[in-house]
Amino acid sequence: MKYISRTVWILSLVSLFTDTASEMLYPVMPVYLKSIGFSVVLIGILEGVAEATAGLSKGYFGKRSDLSGKRVPFVQAGYALSAISKPMLAFFVYPLWIFFSRTIDRLGKGVRTGARDAILSEEATPQTKGKVFGFHRSMDTVGAALGPSFALLYLYYHPGNYKALFLIAFLPGLLAVSTTFLLKKKKPVLGKEKISVPFFSFLKYWKVSPPEYRKLVTGLLIFTLFNSSDVFLLLKVKQSGLSDTMVIGAYIFYNLVYSVFALPTGILADKIGLQKIFIGGLTLFAIFYFGMAFNNHLYLFLVLFFLYGLYASATEGISKAWISNISNKKEVATAIGTYAGLQSICTMLASSLTGVLWYSFGASTAFVITAVVTLFVIGYFLLMK
Repeated sequence: MKYISRTVWILSLVSLFTDTASEMLYPVMPVYLKSIGFSVVLIGILEGVAEATAGLSKGYFGKRSDLSGKRVPFVQAGYALSAISKPMLAFFVYPLWIFFSRTIDRLGKGVRTGARDAILSEEATPQTKGKVFGFHRSMDTVGAALGPSFALLYLYYHPGNYKALFLIAFLPGLLAVSTTFLLKKKKPVLGKEKISVPFFSFLKYWKVSPPEYRKLVTGLLIFTLFNSSDVFLLLKVKQSGLSDTMVIGAYIFYNLVYSVFALPTGILADKIGLQKIFIGGLTLFAIFYFGMAFNNHLYLFLVLFFLYGLYASATEGISKAWISNISNKKEVATAIGTYAGLQSICTMLASSLTGVLWYSFGASTAFVITAVVTLFVIGYFLLMK
């Protein structure tokens, strides 16, 4: 794999370690939050606020990274914040503390994402963007499978002992931070780092961005507006009568499928086009949500989460590769960060809306609405040149 450089390998390993830590906790979070008194609506608000923090800070710190010419310091600081947030959840169960801890974790994601994706873009050519981003997503998702697997094993021997798991998750997070110091820092252009950057200044990029960028991001944002947190999928599986072990197992299976197919999907996207692969991914997403709305059987859940893994491999890395291909090389972090900032607002609304719809009308209604809107988004992308 000649197109995978040393820097891409390092960033991919860092993501693997970080996701091992994060995903060790993610599938047990809804169960844990319910156990300490969080309602479905409050869980939706928590996830929405957390993702909004990540997204808005992605835009700000992406802009700062572009203006300063620095990448690595943002990567290091971002992963450090996410690492220290893990043990914080073990100390108190007060709602405000839980919100604070989750916000610190997501802020770390916001600090690092634009700079990290800009580095990945710089390490690729337009002809290898799908491969490079696909490889990174694949390694990232290996961690997303390892984390829940460890959590499953630990909780088998220590059922309900969630707090100790939060402390254990700090270890792979610490390993991720240590690995970032293997990255080579490039000297920024002298004086650029002194430029003042207002928090929402990245939004100005929308006015000066290429028309292709605005068309693409508009479609992505409409989709995001109805694509809520995966926490609701895990709650649906749990609500269907499956055990905690099966809930975590379904999530592990999804991540394994995602990991296995992310790189092949990226390679295919470079050959036949990013747009075609992305539309195919959205089609799988719509099928998945229609299925989740009405299914209560274990084996069909496995089929559905297989499709969900394929969807993720065909969209998450592909969308970033697509954005980076139509953006100026010097503004890649800003372009991805601006999209993430706008996306965060939609994500916050999506998770909050899903929580309210679920509470008022049930899970099936919430999921069907998501699936129907996705069909309209597919039509939008099919018409987009």
